[in-house]
Amino acid sequence: MAAICVFCASSRTLDQRWLDLASETGAELARRGHTLVSGGGCVGMMGAVADGARAAGGYTFGVIPQALVDLEVADLAADELLVTDGMASRKTLMIEKSDGFVALPGGLGTLDELFEVWTTATLALHDKPMVLVDADGFYRPLLDWLHTLADRNFLKPAGLDLLLVADTVPAALDLLDAQLT
Repeated sequence: MAAICVFCASSRTLDQRWLDLASETGAELARRGHTLVSGGGCVGMMGAVADGARAAGGYTFGVIPQALVDLEVADLAADELLVTDGMASRKTLMIEKSDGFVALPGGLGTLDELFEVWTTATLALHDKPMVLVDADGFYRPLLDWLHTLADRNFLKPAGLDLLLVADTVPAALDLLDAQLT
């Protein structure tokens, strides 16, 4: 069906519930026939989403910079793993290879990737759908702040509307699938 890029945390010190959420996301993508595009790591939620996809028979495509390969965190089990020269080229390639995006809970790297995709969409450089999974209200403070930006005219309402939000993985993928058809 489609190549779906998932942005999420790569921390090794997360609660199990976040790893389970990532694994569930990978498995649900595979059940729906989608290819997983990831940051090519094997740790944290990034590793769990890829493992979940493969366990459910899905195809995994990872993109990772050489510096992270050197740290031995590459997803060597990926069906396809592309190595880039840096983080910027990694993001560019992930955007190019994907038909849509899902952001799970994460930290700075996840936010960096989400905002890159979102910013380029607001500039009409692509029209690929983006869904934020606000599991357990993880992103609620950020969403509240973003609405404040729109209220103060720092963000156009149309730009805010480009980011779809769902509370669960199935709901997020339903939103994404509806945008892709």
